Amino acid sequence: MPQKDRTNLAVDDVGLLGNLTEHRMDFVKNLDTDMSLAILSCLDDPSDLVRASAVSRSWREFVIKYSLSKNLCLKLFHQLTSVDRIIDTSNDMKESFEASGSSSSSLMDDDTRVLEREHRVYALLAKGCRSSPIRSCIADAIIASSTDNFPAESILNTLDERDRIGGTPSYWSSTGHHKTSVPETLLYQLKGDLCVITELSVQPFQAYFQRGTPIYSSHYVRFRLGHLDNNQAESGKIPVENKYVWTYTSQEFPMAQENRLQNFKLPEPVLCIGGYMLVEFLGRVQTQEMDGLYYICVSHVKVMGRSLAKSFQVVDPDESSGKFGLKVLSYSDPQEMDENEEEAEGQSPYRPMRNLEQLLNFLHRHPLDVEYVWPESDEEEEEEEAESDGEV
Repeated sequence: MPQKDRTNLAVDDVGLLGNLTEHRMDFVKNLDTDMSLAILSCLDDPSDLVRASAVSRSWREFVIKYSLSKNLCLKLFHQLTSVDRIIDTSNDMKESFEASGSSSSSLMDDDTRVLEREHRVYALLAKGCRSSPIRSCIADAIIASSTDNFPAESILNTLDERDRIGGTPSYWSSTGHHKTSVPETLLYQLKGDLCVITELSVQPFQAYFQRGTPIYSSHYVRFRLGHLDNNQAESGKIPVENKYVWTYTSQEFPMAQENRLQNFKLPEPVLCIGGYMLVEFLGRVQTQEMDGLYYICVSHVKVMGRSLAKSFQVVDPDESSGKFGLKVLSYSDPQEMDENEEEAEGQSPYRPMRNLEQLLNFLHRHPLDVEYVWPESDEEEEEEEAESDGEV
């Protein structure tokens, strides 16, 4: 069946199939398993699959028995084949099992419970990956491979969209090198262990305070997504950026030597498993006039996507096998947003300061201008009192 026709079936004909079921033309009961699977596998939208499972008891049992929600997730993101266990401690699932068991003559067997749980988890996961709101996904800046002038040119400056705050420039700068081949990296933590990345952007910095206003971009940029390596997390003998396992590496994108937010389109949305991103800058193009060295400077890094932080958590990812556990935190609708969090982000022009580096950086760019008033001495007070008594 052509892909367009398959999509039309998924969108338009779920209700029609339900009507046929009501008129005792239930194809799930009357057709062989392979044909029924071929029909229901045309539903590429998670919401359509959930609606199909609500048409009748036979449809729900079929969807659950043949793991159609799980198959849909694997079709959307092949990285989910690495899930080797589901950890569910929520009361919602327990109540669901109890309600389902009390409505039937006997409790579900263990296999049915497992399939029921997988159906609900993967249905929620598929919906979150497809329909959660697209927002900024960067939670914090971790470390840069080098920094020329710390903290004034810290990686933390790249979290702000502005290239200057007041009259002060805001950017990250690498150290200088004679060789153009020396790369640089910026490491970020994302908002959640599972994030569907849809857009990546970088803005090179233009040094408007230098003669000729040079732009310190790189030849190419590349992105890596992954998780912390549990075996190396506590080791202090290796560089911080080497304590991570990268499960996805993008192509090398050419960067323009232009002062604008440059967007880099991925072939398709990517599921980040683990919540960390490494930005690699490859090749230097601009020298600084005062020392003749090549630098890379960036004013802003932006990552847009769908964060599933409120619904799921990645548990004990294994570097050798690539397997990980998926912990369910909540079954609430992934489309619902935390309004308090949005308001808090919108009210303050500055991000919350989470560590000493951010505080030092903030104070460096915004020095406190306080005029201290010295208290008057006792002798001065006595003289003023004597003068006032004489006047009286």
